[in-house]
Amino acid sequence: MKSLALLSVLALVACGPITVEQAERQCFERARLAQQPRGEVGIGITSNGDAAGVLELEVSGDYLMGRDPAAVYETCVMAKSGQPPSRPLYARPDWKN
Repeated sequence: MKSLALLSVLALVACGPITVEQAERQCFERARLAQQPRGEVGIGITSNGDAAGVLELEVSGDYLMGRDPAAVYETCVMAKSGQPPSRPLYARPDWKN
């Protein structure tokens, strides 16, 4: 019975807010994807001489909806941590427009 209660408490804690720092790390990539799609292209030759190619593209709904990356970032951090970001997205030194 005690183990069931402990598991219930751990499950509730796992669903709770995370720290602002953790939320900022997680939401930074979401803001980057709201700014522009990301992807990579690869072209090569297989061992039997055939041409091979890879195209990987990641497009977010935020980008498609034209949302401001700074607003996406702030909303995401608030939702995950319950607090605003420690500084706005555009004030972060690692943000490039």
